[in-house]
Amino acid sequence: MLDRASFFDQVYQVVALIPKGKVTSYGAIATYLGSKGSSRMVGYAMNMIHQSHSHLPAHRVVNRNGLLTGKFHFDSPTKMQDLLISEGLIVKEDQIMDFKNHFWDPTIALAI
Repeated sequence: MLDRASFFDQVYQVVALIPKGKVTSYGAIATYLGSKGSSRMVGYAMNMIHQSHSHLPAHRVVNRNGLLTGKFHFDSPTKMQDLLISEGLIVKEDQIMDFKNHFWDPTIALAI
């Protein structure tokens, strides 16, 4: 059985490694952590990230289509988009443009 606290900590460790100007998805993080079907749990972890891990780049985690589905968990509805734009990404109608070129896959980037 998946230990939620431990899983959340692992999610936060991966989020800390997402490079500036790149984004990843809930599913990519879940797959990297060996829990391919647990993207929703990654989402739950991201919803709680502001409580104790506010220094992490939560704005760099989006859904599998590049949509800013987590934007309502920020201080304002535009904060997530503003942070991504400040890193050079283009966002239109809550979606990252040229998503594939900005996608950071932890399974590839962190391969041993």
